[in-house]
Amino acid sequence: MSRGRARRPAPAGSVRAAALQALLLLLLVAAAAAAAARIEEEEPEEVDYGAALSKSLLYFEAQRSGRLPHNQRVPWRGHSGLTDGLQQGVDLVGGYYDAGDHVKFGLPMAFTVTMLSWGAIEFGDDVAAAGEWGHALEAIKWGTDYFVKAHTEPFVYWAEVGDGDTDHYCWQRPEDMTTSRQAYRIDPDNPGSDLAGETAAALAAASIVFRRSNPHYSHLLLHHAQQLFEFGDRYQGTYDSSIAEVRSYYASVSGYRDELLWAALWLHRATGREDYLRYAVDRAEDFGGVGWAMTEFSWDVKYAGVQVLAAKLLLEGDPQAAPHRAVLEQYKAKAEHYLCACLGLNAGGVNGNGSDNVDRSPGGMLYVRQWNNLQYVSSAAFLLTAYSHYLSSSTSSSGQPLLLQCPRGAAGPGDLLALARSQADYILGRNPLRLSYMVGYGRRFPVRVHHRGASIVAHKANSRFIGCMQGFDDWFGRGRANPNVLAGAIVGGPNCRDEFRDDRGNYMQTEACTYNTAPMVGVFARLHRLATEVAPEEEEGCRRGMTTAGDEQAECR
Repeated sequence: MSRGRARRPAPAGSVRAAALQALLLLLLVAAAAAAAARIEEEEPEEVDYGAALSKSLLYFEAQRSGRLPHNQRVPWRGHSGLTDGLQQGVDLVGGYYDAGDHVKFGLPMAFTVTMLSWGAIEFGDDVAAAGEWGHALEAIKWGTDYFVKAHTEPFVYWAEVGDGDTDHYCWQRPEDMTTSRQAYRIDPDNPGSDLAGETAAALAAASIVFRRSNPHYSHLLLHHAQQLFEFGDRYQGTYDSSIAEVRSYYASVSGYRDELLWAALWLHRATGREDYLRYAVDRAEDFGGVGWAMTEFSWDVKYAGVQVLAAKLLLEGDPQAAPHRAVLEQYKAKAEHYLCACLGLNAGGVNGNGSDNVDRSPGGMLYVRQWNNLQYVSSAAFLLTAYSHYLSSSTSSSGQPLLLQCPRGAAGPGDLLALARSQADYILGRNPLRLSYMVGYGRRFPVRVHHRGASIVAHKANSRFIGCMQGFDDWFGRGRANPNVLAGAIVGGPNCRDEFRDDRGNYMQTEACTYNTAPMVGVFARLHRLATEVAPEEEEGCRRGMTTAGDEQAECR
């Protein structure tokens, strides 16, 4: 009330309206509480890791750019981007769209393929036992074919096709694209060591996958990987310094040194050449490999992955590791810091929760940051699963199983795998909302995914051209479910309180990315194999020729 002025009584009608509003609000709150109670009372669905694996590989077919093959399994997608690279006189048709838009971003695409390949290398028997080996190879090859095309000269690599700004002004199906398809490259005058390094890592890892089944192709991939690594090492610099258009979307915050270490260790694994290992050892300190204690692993920040690869050499007794044991032990210590952080077993904070540990939501989800948090969950689940596998395959000098030694206690392979399983289960619906964050899986999943192609009627069902703004007017803003199910896509996911709003405009939570799903392919394969209790030795060689290397807590914000 203002000083010196009497407050007039409210009209009777206003009082009745306010009372009605209050009653309506109470009813809405009660309904929401009742719905929440029903969800809590629901029996969680039985988790089917085999179905999750199948759908995760299907998702990559929905993300394909270029001329689609006859065996394409996603019927609502058609050919797109068939003139990519034409303006520049190069063939850049193919590859993957990274998320719900139509720009082909090189860095996250390469990381996606690296993680698909790593999963196939470590858990190829498990993928094959589930009947998905052929689809896994197709998902990897769709990316590597494009990388080979984009590497037009030893020191030239095409980094991006399309422009994020113009692309985001439009809401169109990929088949109707009218936005810019400008292509951008890195070269000696415009370096991009991070992009060159990550692509080298992807090609080196993929060369292992194809080594026996397609040796010529494997050799081709390795040749390009070695050239790209040399390019990135000789002309050092971040790719977002050379290509301004990428800074608002996939800026290289961690720099390029982690990608060069990452590429070197993948090339060592693919070739067995000691000089690549020596590169990672000699630059371990200067490049931050043994200095950065991480609590995340992502398309940008590779240090935890680098450290796990280095630790593997020690755990499995690689003969070339012996002369470099002192430095590799430092790498291993940092790898264990990351894993202990996920387990909440590092020192610091109440109950171990602090800056040295990864935070968790009340429902148990690992939580790193608000935007697309499930990308960090899936990458953590993969490293936990892989390291569990490495520990299980190794023994101490006394013949005892190896343990992960954390400041707040030791953890065995089973502990790491249990945490990975809990995160996979959370994604698949064992969470407070009983909502699967993998589209198309389970009884309830997001139906308004932020994805242009999925949210507009399929081109094959209605081939009438849909313009740039027409997509916004007719499809983006409507509240109904998407007409096409983006099966296998893992969306950004809930916030630190396990809250999620299924709204097409809520892109922080409802947009799916290829690098969310890619790490889970290996995880789902491993969990499916364990759930069906098939001993790995019963399926010896079922990877159809694939061999492994050599042989062959952040704050809630």
